[in-house]
Amino acid sequence: MSEELLTTLTWLIPAGPLLAFFVITLFTNRSRTLSWMLAWVGVLSSLILGWTVALNVFAEGAHHLEEHPTFIADSIAWIPFGSHVENWLRMGVAVDPLTAVMLIMVTFAIVMIFVYSVGYHNWGQPLGKVLGVPNHMQEEPLLSRFFAFMSLFAGAMLLLVVADNLLMLFVGWEIMGFCSYSLIGFWYARDYHLGEDDIPHISPRKAGIKAFMTTRVADVVMLLGIVYFYRVFGTLNFADALSAHSLEHAVGAVGASAIGVMALLLFTGTVGKSAQWPLHVWLPDAMEGPTPVSATIHAAAMVSAGVYMSIRIFPLIAIGAGPESTVPVGWVVAGIGAFTALMAATIAVAQNDVKGVLAYSTISQLGFMIAALGTGAYVAAVFHLITHGFFKALLFLASGSVIHGMEHGAHHVHDHHTDPQDMRFMGGLRHKMPITYWTFLIGGMALSGLPFVTAGFWSKDEIFASAWHAYNAGNPIGIMVLIVLAIAAFLTAFYTMRQISMTFFGEARSPLAEHAHESSNFMTFPLMGLAFFAVVAGWVGIPEDFPILGPLVDNNWAHHMIGATLHTTLHHLSEAGIIAHSYAIAAFEFTWVPLIASLAVALGGLFLGYEIYGRNPLQKGEEDPLVKALGPAHTFFNHKWYWDELYDVLLIQPVIWFSETFVYMWMDKGFIDGFIHLVARSFYGFGRYVRAFELTVFGDGVDWVKDQFLAVAATFRQLQTGRMQEYVLVSTLIASALAFVVLAINYGWLDQISQMF
Repeated sequence: MSEELLTTLTWLIPAGPLLAFFVITLFTNRSRTLSWMLAWVGVLSSLILGWTVALNVFAEGAHHLEEHPTFIADSIAWIPFGSHVENWLRMGVAVDPLTAVMLIMVTFAIVMIFVYSVGYHNWGQPLGKVLGVPNHMQEEPLLSRFFAFMSLFAGAMLLLVVADNLLMLFVGWEIMGFCSYSLIGFWYARDYHLGEDDIPHISPRKAGIKAFMTTRVADVVMLLGIVYFYRVFGTLNFADALSAHSLEHAVGAVGASAIGVMALLLFTGTVGKSAQWPLHVWLPDAMEGPTPVSATIHAAAMVSAGVYMSIRIFPLIAIGAGPESTVPVGWVVAGIGAFTALMAATIAVAQNDVKGVLAYSTISQLGFMIAALGTGAYVAAVFHLITHGFFKALLFLASGSVIHGMEHGAHHVHDHHTDPQDMRFMGGLRHKMPITYWTFLIGGMALSGLPFVTAGFWSKDEIFASAWHAYNAGNPIGIMVLIVLAIAAFLTAFYTMRQISMTFFGEARSPLAEHAHESSNFMTFPLMGLAFFAVVAGWVGIPEDFPILGPLVDNNWAHHMIGATLHTTLHHLSEAGIIAHSYAIAAFEFTWVPLIASLAVALGGLFLGYEIYGRNPLQKGEEDPLVKALGPAHTFFNHKWYWDELYDVLLIQPVIWFSETFVYMWMDKGFIDGFIHLVARSFYGFGRYVRAFELTVFGDGVDWVKDQFLAVAATFRQLQTGRMQEYVLVSTLIASALAFVVLAINYGWLDQISQMF
């Protein structure tokens, strides 16, 4: 295809879902069927266009892309900034190998989720009547609204993926924040009445607010990083700012430490969006949304966007961790990732919510990717991000299928009190839901890293191998990451087998499980499609020197293709001594240590989980063996390390006290209201004196003048009798008097009279 045509197709990739959102919202929202069909058309167009562009990128070959990684680039003037159009902030699209692999995973996962959603919301069943709550076994009355927000969610993620600059990425980033808030709280009227032994839940509306507020904290810091990014580079375009020449100039201008601070400011956005410690607490509660929303957040969008952004700015992380920087960026990034991976894995071990286990699994797996970036394993992080997107979407959709089957059983036996997400009431579902079981098993094995077969094994092994390579290259972070992630991987395999065994093995432990049945084709077809990629997606990353399989495949396509995005840039920075050699993209020799570690933790965890839960499945009412085995530690893990309680004491309650006591009582009612009341009383007192003056001068004074005029008028009114005879007599007398006065003056009579006296 021509470059011009591919550029046009790239612009159109996010257009389909975004257009579907507006059309559904404005025109078709009253037709649920037409709405989901339009949503399907939107995401299918993105799939076709995205795969077309991506396959054309792959056809260029890794060697050519190493020299020219930006395969497609186009932009237009966007926001006025300066006196010339050339200085405007620009909006554009760009496609490089990283974008291409993301387009493969994101578009496919989103399409599968959209297909699944139609069955999940019981399309074709009798229409539910209650808004804002799950209408079990009835069609969702707000189906149009659901697909409108899901389309906006998908369009925002695709906009973020193809964006050529940090500001446009941030626009998609924030739109997804709004969508996650809206969709987590989709069942806004739902409330829980929990018993003592029930799984803790918060209402969906509170979960949506929690997700929105937690991620906004990180986004404010990230926005500061974006401003600093523009201040240093003079552009927000990734290709321009993150080229070797631009980075060398920036290091010379502000120093490597300043670049490290910039990297940490931007990385804070990832901590929030990708739910890394200490801002991880929102993601488990995000499970209160419908299961397709959970799959979108955990696999296709949202949390993947956080890691993707950190991968985009990886040269900044590498410089901040380099020999010229005094900011411990590598330790911070790797430490947060490794700690999060281990912490979340320990919590997942003790959870009973089938979706809750997967939620903490996602947090843990994202920690793997972040820790890999901290050690310089750029390619391994991308590879695991892609494989994780496939098998985690599969696991969430399969868990939704399980819940759907359990809800059918609850409807059949009229039991609306037992939690259909509680694994303690499941069991025996592999015979009742065979497709769900086998696909869940494939996803679980991929998550556990079942050796040689599943995608998860190859991407995790790449992280282990990269960490070991970093350690051998003199980076002490490598061995720390390898040890911590190995423990986390062992726990991952263990809790995955625990989840599979408690859900599918043994006998049904409740009437809900006894009457569960397989989900519709709308739900099972996407499971099979994702299961395929949960296996084969890892085969493109088999190292060439891996025993037997390496020479057989003879092409580590993932390493060469993904690495081509930053190969030249990191190579130049490494030669200039700005970044450590372990942060450059280079093939490293096969060693047995990481492979043995990967095999041991995966097989060991699966074996231990099967021995405890699979060989002798739990019976109805039987206590989880871990409760007794771990003792207080189980309570600690089950309560999620008490992070929510700790934040409530350290952050939430002080904020509530500050807002209610200091701000409201002291500042608002005490100071502000007191000052306003003082001013009011002062003006009121002044007004009384003014009123008294007005009453005295303008009231009583004017009345006195008026009264005098009235008195005079009353006196003179007596002259007005209305009798003509009197008027003639008075006029004659006056005239006579005047005539006499005139004559007296004229003849001097007045002088004579005065002489007489």
